[in-house]
Amino acid sequence: MTQTATQAPEAVVTAFFDAYRSRDLTAMSDLCARTAEFRYLPVEIWGKQRVIRGDGKVHTVGKALWAGLMTAFPDLSNEVMSLSSSPDGTVLAEVVLSGTQASAWAQFSNRGQSFSLPHLFVLHVNDGGLIDSITAYWDNASLSRQLGHLEVD
Repeated sequence: MTQTATQAPEAVVTAFFDAYRSRDLTAMSDLCARTAEFRYLPVEIWGKQRVIRGDGKVHTVGKALWAGLMTAFPDLSNEVMSLSSSPDGTVLAEVVLSGTQASAWAQFSNRGQSFSLPHLFVLHVNDGGLIDSITAYWDNASLSRQLGHLEVD
């Protein structure tokens, strides 16, 4: 889908989640400005030599995170429950992501479990009709439980 500056912010965000549902990383990133900010606040992946956080740019951290999710959850989907926008281009999206795990992702080894989890996305669409920031919130403890991980420190 080609973006035009005349598209309402809610239409741009709807197109983004449609592309996400279709697992089309190119279309998702094409709806975002080259310098779009990306923040998935609950993401913290501990590796042997570094910690990766869900904070950076859409075209680097975001695309890598989405690609990993799509690989680990081949049936990954989303359902947009509600959208609301403000005159400045900010769009709030309540979205339920769901899927069944087929391979390890982040700290979650594959136990073949499914999840269905509400997310709150705060996106901003600039005057050019492109998303220039994406921030997402969700209950990571619930995700962990649904995927069968009940570890405690």
